[in-house]
Amino acid sequence: MKKIVRNILWPTDFSKEAKDSLLYARAFARAFSADITALHVLPDFSLGLFEEAHPIYQEIIHRAEVLKKRARARLERTGAARGSAFKKVLLAEGSAAHRVLEAAEREKADLIVMGKKGQSALQKILIGSVTSQVLRHSPVPVLVTKRGKRLPKIKRILVPTDLSKGEELERDVALKLAAAFGASLTFLYVLELHGQEYRAVDAMSKSVLERFRKKAGKAGPGVRVKREVTRDFNAADGIREYCRTHKPDLIVMATSARGLGRFLLGSTTEKVISAADTPVFALPPDFCA
Repeated sequence: MKKIVRNILWPTDFSKEAKDSLLYARAFARAFSADITALHVLPDFSLGLFEEAHPIYQEIIHRAEVLKKRARARLERTGAARGSAFKKVLLAEGSAAHRVLEAAEREKADLIVMGKKGQSALQKILIGSVTSQVLRHSPVPVLVTKRGKRLPKIKRILVPTDLSKGEELERDVALKLAAAFGASLTFLYVLELHGQEYRAVDAMSKSVLERFRKKAGKAGPGVRVKREVTRDFNAADGIREYCRTHKPDLIVMATSARGLGRFLLGSTTEKVISAADTPVFALPPDFCA
C-alpha cells in the first residue's frame, strides 16, 4: 500500500494550540515513519520606507536578527524535547498563510498539520484566517487539530459521505489511514430532513459499504468497517451531532466539491471544522492518493 505521508509540515506561532497540534504531527510521523519540518513565520521586516543611513534602520535590523535567533533556538529545543529533532527548522517573513503554502510546495510536504486558530485569533472567530487560507489553497491534505495535552490515539475514523462516485478519494485515503493506525472506519451518511426517503438511502449505503469492505479486505486484516445513516437538518449538523455522541478520533473529508471553485470551501467541511471538537483530515479536491 502506498505510503501517503512522508514529510509533514508543522507551522507554529508558538501558541498553545500550535503546541497541541505538534502531538498530532508526531502521531502521524510515527504511524507512517515520516519526517517533520517545523516552520515559524515572523512579521515582514521590510525596510523599504527607510534609507540605510536612517537611525531606525540598524535598530530594526538588529531586532529582527534577535527574533530570528530566538525563534530558531526555540524550534530546535522543541524538537529535541520530544526525543527526535525535526528534519528541518524553517524561518520565514511575511504573510503566514502564503509562507506556509510556499514551504509546503518547496519542501514537498505530504501533509500540513495545524490548529484552528493562532495566539492572536479572536474567540468569536471559529477558524483563524491563516488556517482558513491554507485550507482553501493547499494542494496537499491539511490536518486541522483539536486541543489536547496527551499524545492522540487514532482508533476510530469517521468518513462522511453523500454516496457519490467522486468520494472514492476520501474512502481510499481513510482506508490507508485506518491501516496505518490500526483504526476502525465509520461510513456516515446524513439524511437531511427535506431529503430522500430512508429506504432508498439505506440501500445505497449498503451497496457502497459492500464495495468498501472488499477494498478493506485487500488492505489487510484489522480494518473494521461499519455504516451509519443519521437524520438532521443538514449534513454539517448531522456530522457534528454524530461526533458529539460517538466521539471519533478523526474525520476524513474533502474541502470542497470537485469541479467547483476553491472559494466554496465554506460549506460542510469548514462548518464541521469550526464546530466539531474532532480533528479533520481535509483533502483538497484534486489530491491524488
